[in-house]
Amino acid sequence: MRTKQDYINALSKMKRNIYFDGQLIDRTDELQMECINNIGTTYDEAARPENQELMTAISHLTGERINRFTHIHQNRDDLHKKQDMTRMLCQKVGGCIQRCMGIDATNAIYNVSYEADKMNNGETSYHENFKKWLTRFQKEDLIACCAQTDVKGDRLRRPADQPNAGSYVYIKERLKDGIVVEGCKLHISEASVSDEVLVVPTRALRPEDKDYAVSFAVPGDWDGLKQVATIHRFRERKHFKRGWVPASTDSYMIFDNCFIPWERVFLAGEYQHGGILALLFALFHRHSYSGCKPAIGDVIMGAAALAAEVNNVHKTSHVREKLAELIMVTELGYAAGYTASDLGGPKVYMPGKGLVPYGPGSYIPHSIYCNVGRCLTGEAVYREAEILCDIAGGVVATFPHEKDFVNPETRDLLLKYTQRNPNMPVEDQAQFWRYLGDVLCSAKGGIHNVGGFHGGGSPIMEQIAITTQYDIESRKKVVKYIAGMSGGDREALAPKKEE
Repeated sequence: MRTKQDYINALSKMKRNIYFDGQLIDRTDELQMECINNIGTTYDEAARPENQELMTAISHLTGERINRFTHIHQNRDDLHKKQDMTRMLCQKVGGCIQRCMGIDATNAIYNVSYEADKMNNGETSYHENFKKWLTRFQKEDLIACCAQTDVKGDRLRRPADQPNAGSYVYIKERLKDGIVVEGCKLHISEASVSDEVLVVPTRALRPEDKDYAVSFAVPGDWDGLKQVATIHRFRERKHFKRGWVPASTDSYMIFDNCFIPWERVFLAGEYQHGGILALLFALFHRHSYSGCKPAIGDVIMGAAALAAEVNNVHKTSHVREKLAELIMVTELGYAAGYTASDLGGPKVYMPGKGLVPYGPGSYIPHSIYCNVGRCLTGEAVYREAEILCDIAGGVVATFPHEKDFVNPETRDLLLKYTQRNPNMPVEDQAQFWRYLGDVLCSAKGGIHNVGGFHGGGSPIMEQIAITTQYDIESRKKVVKYIAGMSGGDREALAPKKEE
């Protein structure tokens, strides 16, 4: 396993293909270092002996110890540990740890490439291609982003019906030694600081959409790939430093006549598996959310409790009610993810068939509980911000700039009028308002909320998954029995024997 410095060194050697604010920048540009430090935590913590069981695993491919972020889940314990690892790390950085896209995409492709080969009766070697790629990914302890979301063009048209074929990334040409792809993926988190890019479809596909059923992996600086990045940072501070500085990036990834050799291709035209791959990545990613969102909930709850304490209203009943609400959402989200782990197995939900065996035997979390947890906590994002705003009051929006607190003309007066709780150092109170202003009033704070709502799939997508996969008919039959209606079945909800 490599170190954080090894990771930084590798980024520094990559070709420049990242554009930010009109400029071509290096991956290790100072603008990106806070984000790199965030991801670097996954290397630092994995190196600590006390974290070995949580942060590392034994590769089923090589038998070697690897970073858990490169692991394929082999059992329920792996799913549990991934969730707990994510929560622990996100607590340490006060937000997204930014490495879950890689583990979620690798687990999805591992299963779908196997099933695509099986459907093709061994005429393709997608799964072997992927295992070779994965072996290197594990040995070198690489960072991968997942490029899933397409620009989509006209939202009322399917991929093959778009006037701009590149509205969805597609196979433009098939050659003897590979494929040529074109299109754009957007909102791709941490692509500008990743070693590798894993590309997967974004939706279910029809036979006429087969050229859009494509999955592959390329280095982030691959020929024919341009990234236009947005970098999300808080306003720089010079006098009152933060304890930790969270940051993140997102990229528009433009594939412009980009050649992909066959050994890096994991799906190429199998439209039947395009939608499954899209859903399976989303499923694994929503499971990761049941680790990161509870951690963010922990931070929000701590901030709300501190806001009440700074305002010296922490013993009031209305504050207790709001803290209880934050705790309930946080822990219900975690519980849903834990249940999804516990009910996980080598099977997926297929319409009309229910849960069926899928893949070469690795473990997939239970879909209903992944989606319930993600939807519940995603929809709560703005309610949580409302609670913080309510308890804090308006000071977060108008608190003076830090230089006014070092100016001898205003410093002592500002500290005098910042004091609210007589039992807390006034310097700590001022530092807290600076922090909460970052969370609630900055551009990055707003971006964080949008990401919390939409990341991993907007709530409507989870609602669709929940209502289409949940056995509503059996519930109706039980009620029909209780009500004395025809078609009732008292045993409709009886536990089914595990196959």
